[in-house]
Parts: sequence; C-alpha cells; structure tokens
Amino acid sequence: MKSAAQLHDETTLQGLAPTPTVGETYAPSPVSRVSDTFALFKPRVTSLVVLTAWAGYFMAARKMHVAPLSWELACDLFGVALVASAAATLNQVLEHHADARMLRTRNRPLPAHRMNVVAAAVTGTTVGLTGVALLAVANNVLTALLAVLTALSYAFIYTPLKSKSPVSTFVGAFPGAMPAVLGWTAVTGRFDREALALFAIGFLWQFPHFFSIAWLYREDYERAGIRMLPVVKPDGESTIRRILVYGALLIPVSLAPTYLGMAGRFYFAAALILGFGYLYFGVRLAALKLPATSAQTKKAARHLLQASVIYLPLLFIVMMIDGVR
Repeated sequence: MKSAAQLHDETTLQGLAPTPTVGETYAPSPVSRVSDTFALFKPRVTSLVVLTAWAGYFMAARKMHVAPLSWELACDLFGVALVASAAATLNQVLEHHADARMLRTRNRPLPAHRMNVVAAAVTGTTVGLTGVALLAVANNVLTALLAVLTALSYAFIYTPLKSKSPVSTFVGAFPGAMPAVLGWTAVTGRFDREALALFAIGFLWQFPHFFSIAWLYREDYERAGIRMLPVVKPDGESTIRRILVYGALLIPVSLAPTYLGMAGRFYFAAALILGFGYLYFGVRLAALKLPATSAQTKKAARHLLQASVIYLPLLFIVMMIDGVR
C-alpha cells in the first residue's frame, strides 16, 4: 500500500498535482472568508510582482537622485499590489469553470463554491480601482494608466485567449512584463530606454517560465480545454524550441542594464551566470528528447519552473545592489 505522500509525488510527476512553486490543491486551513479572499489575490505571484516593481522604482530613484525609500515608494508598491491582486481575482472569475476541471486549481474559492462569483468580481474591481486611484494620486497619471492597461489586458485579453490559442502565452507576456516598468515610471513619469530594458527582461523571462508550467500540467490544461502549446502540440518540439530561443535571447538582453549605466560589472557577471544557469534547465529538458505527454519529463519541467522563480528576483536584487548612481 502506497502512502499519501508517495501518491502525491507520483501525481506531481504526471503533471496532475502542484509543486510547491505553483498551484493550490488544498483549501487554506482554516477556511475563512478572509483566507479565501487572500487566495484570490494569488499572494505568491503578487509578491513577485511587487518585488520587480520595487526594483524598477529603486533603479529609477538612483537615476533621478531621489530617496529610494519614501512614502511614494510605499504607495507605488501598495498600488501595484492592489492592481495585481485585482487582475488575479478577475482572472479566476473568468476561469472558474476551467479551474473546476483542473486538479491543481479545483479547490480555489470559486470552483469549490466557497465564494460567490459576483462577490469575487466586485472585490476584484474595487481593489483594482483603489490601486489605480492610489497610483494616480501618490505617483503619477502615466503609472496609473499603464496599471489599468496591464490589468485589463491580462484579465480580458490574455485570460479568454487561453482557451482559444497558444498565442495567449505571447500576449500574456506583455502585461506580465509591466511590474518593473510601473516602478520605474512612478519615479520618472516617462517610459524611456531603461524602462524598456526592464520590460524586455521580464518579457523574455516569462516564456521558459510559463512553458514549463504548461508542460508540467499539460494533462490538467487539456482537461480544462486550455490550449497551451504542449496541449496543442504534444510532441513538445515547438515548446522546447521556444524555451531555448527565449532563454538564449534573455542572456544578452539581461546585460542591457550595464550598457545603459544602470548597473556595474558585478551585475554583468551575475547576469551571465544566472542566464546560462536558467538556460541550462531548458537544455536539460530538451536533452530528454521526449514528448510533453511523457511522465519522465515532468521532473525536468518542474526544475525549470523552480529555476525561473529563483532567476528573476535574484537578478533584480543583484541589479539593485550593484546599481550605478
């Protein structure tokens, strides 16, 4: 007789259960309206959004010779967190039927019927409007406008597109790359070349990240009718090609902050090491030469996913430490 832990490990390798990095299989304990509302905000994802926004703000503050720790920073990060939470909530409102069909998401508040869909939509909208208002008043109108566009494109373009075409990953990478930009524009009030560099890093980073999730949970996505690339093309060749291409492109792009005078040699060396390390996990998945339907590839896909959530925050932390005044 296999233990519950053994069964959980086996289903994780098959792409049916969540890793500690992504997804929620179990309801929060203890279950309450507060914990369920908090779960709608996807706190782990939102934490990464806030960290990258902080990096953008910090780098811009150094360029503009303003205090990197200030009331404006607190407002920017809180406003960005609110908008990100709103986007996550509206995403779950629109996808609650699909979430009910996936093992890794079926115990979220909406598919588990612990929360009303209308109540969740009202919560998400209210939180989002509050965040946008805060950004407009405490920071500037540009940041507020970009935040609105980010949330709307994520919730109402990317989310419905997931059930129609694998191009959703490309479309979703645009709002996904915006947090660092929202930090930058909160200080400068403009979108300049440094902001573009931060955007490009976030944009390219997402492809190995999201393709590893799609590979790991291919069966779950297929069950829910979500047309991720490993679902539409289960041989895995197209997915692997994109993981390697975007991972390779990320390496030179991640060096741009040094060339733009945002960071120094230490960052340059660290970006190279991190970039090649991130790419290594994609190469390791590719080296298996197995289709996305193979259970033997799930462990490698999980490792790529874990590498992705280490790479981005570490890269931005090093950038902040080595930032050039």
